[in-house]
Amino acid sequence: MVVPESLRPRALRLLRLLGRPGFHLFLTGLLMVLGFVLAHRLSERSGREQLSALSTERLELYASNLAAELGRHASLPSLLAIAPTLQALMQAPDDPERRRAASHMLARVNVRAGTHQIFFATPQGQVLSASEPLAPPARLPEALAQGRSHFFAADPNTGSTDFYLLHPMRQASQAAGVIVVRFNLAPLEATWLDLGLRSQGERILVADDQDVVIMSSVQALKYAVLDHADPSRRQALQASARYPQAIGPDLDLPASLEVHQGLQVKLPLPGAKTMLAQQRQIVPLGLRLVALSDLTEVRQRAQLAAWGGAAFGASVGLLVLHLSSRRRALRQLTQAQADLRQAHAQLEQLVDSRTAELRQTNDALKTQIAQRLQTEGELLQASKLAVLGQMSAGLSHEVNQPLTALRALARNSMRLLEAGRQDAVAANLQIMDDMVERMSQITRQLKSFARKADEQVTSAVSLLDCVRNALLLLEHRSRALGLATEIDLPPGLRVRAEANRLEQVLVNLFGNAIDAMQHEAERRLRVRAVAQDAGQRVLVQVQDCGPGVGEADLARLFEPFFTTKPAGEGLGLGLVISAKIVHEFGGTLRAEKLAQGMSFEFDLAVESWTAVPETHDV
Repeated sequence: MVVPESLRPRALRLLRLLGRPGFHLFLTGLLMVLGFVLAHRLSERSGREQLSALSTERLELYASNLAAELGRHASLPSLLAIAPTLQALMQAPDDPERRRAASHMLARVNVRAGTHQIFFATPQGQVLSASEPLAPPARLPEALAQGRSHFFAADPNTGSTDFYLLHPMRQASQAAGVIVVRFNLAPLEATWLDLGLRSQGERILVADDQDVVIMSSVQALKYAVLDHADPSRRQALQASARYPQAIGPDLDLPASLEVHQGLQVKLPLPGAKTMLAQQRQIVPLGLRLVALSDLTEVRQRAQLAAWGGAAFGASVGLLVLHLSSRRRALRQLTQAQADLRQAHAQLEQLVDSRTAELRQTNDALKTQIAQRLQTEGELLQASKLAVLGQMSAGLSHEVNQPLTALRALARNSMRLLEAGRQDAVAANLQIMDDMVERMSQITRQLKSFARKADEQVTSAVSLLDCVRNALLLLEHRSRALGLATEIDLPPGLRVRAEANRLEQVLVNLFGNAIDAMQHEAERRLRVRAVAQDAGQRVLVQVQDCGPGVGEADLARLFEPFFTTKPAGEGLGLGLVISAKIVHEFGGTLRAEKLAQGMSFEFDLAVESWTAVPETHDV
């Protein structure tokens, strides 16, 4: 289709508008509102029609039930009118025997018929004989004067509704009396009350010719006025003595209600809901049968249908949005592929140039890494030599003292040999052997500590042996200070580490602890192991009872070249190198300030573990 030149700008603006996500969101919202409103109206109309049809059927059922109940004894008064006993009583109304006989006969019929009361009265309403000694209703003279064949009246004792059937008896074409059959509608009303309690969605009202509710499935609505009663009418109804209690509230229902479609009404009562009202006229009895159906369920279904319509509208809108987005995405993908091909060509050129630069940078980086590793190794070895240098004075004393003793013992042995004291010479030789073994052990440990370790190799080493070797190197210092050492380690505990580097960590930690306790009255060093992760790892703790460090210095302990020792007594690299070694073992070195002293701890992987630890005091 060819668009005219004058309409192309508008068409382009419309296409841009249709391609915007905001327009599709607006369209989706509009479809949701339309779906919500249409589905709500259609569902509510359909539900109201279904409820109206169902209520109409029930209304017919109630009307038939009520008419059947009231017509069940319709022929009883006319049958009693031809009874000889009542005919005889009509001939002599003042005869006591005939009255008694008529009362007995009426009582038998009353029991068999299941009525409430049967009596025979004069045209003026005076009762001559009755099946039950009950007072006649106040409406009887009025009904006789109006020539009624039936009427409703309320029982003043129970408040229930009674229905009266009247049949006149004539003699010589003149009224000689009337037969009245009375039966109570309480059982039928009780059935309706039970229905009202079980079904809160429907109310049944029966109103008399004065539009006053005389029967109801809701007790609170009994004796209410269907329409509206002004004060004068309400006073007249109350004075008529037709109702045993005060007239109830006005329900404000219209005088005529649609039978099939019904009318939505709301009773003027607290908490009342909108209901569908329908009525059925029972003309022979002068009654109005009104059914009130609750619309709550209809409205709930309408709400659900409305949300369903909104969901359908949203689905349509989202589908349109998806198609539009897909079309836009395909267009963008095509453009992106073209841009990608162009960018790929440019990128190949850039990659070639950058690859050459990266190769040069990589070679330089490898050189720097090799230099850094060499520097770290030299720094580690220098740290060891620095520790050995600090220990040199004490170690020379450790060696010189046994040498002096050996010289003295050798000279003494020569004199003892000349004197022929062989036992004393043997004892001196044993002492000399022990001293030589001790010096050999110290020199071996120094050689092992001073050699360079292979940083890449770890094996299962005995933690207790490493602790003892480290203490041996520092024995001259600990003995000079009178240091008490407590070792709380299982003898069978073997960890994944390299023995020489682990001993270097322990020497650094033990040396720092000895330095911290030089001026303390109590000097105690404690080494303990705590199991972690169900015995898979072990936490090694080195604790002293020195003065500790301040909070500001605690955070800087592992900084290079930071030390709390006086100038010339430390480089500030011991803890840094120790932390690096522990990290290479897969653990972390930490410091914690105790109530008295410091605690340095690090964790290692366990190779094997003896459950029962042994405590050693050195």
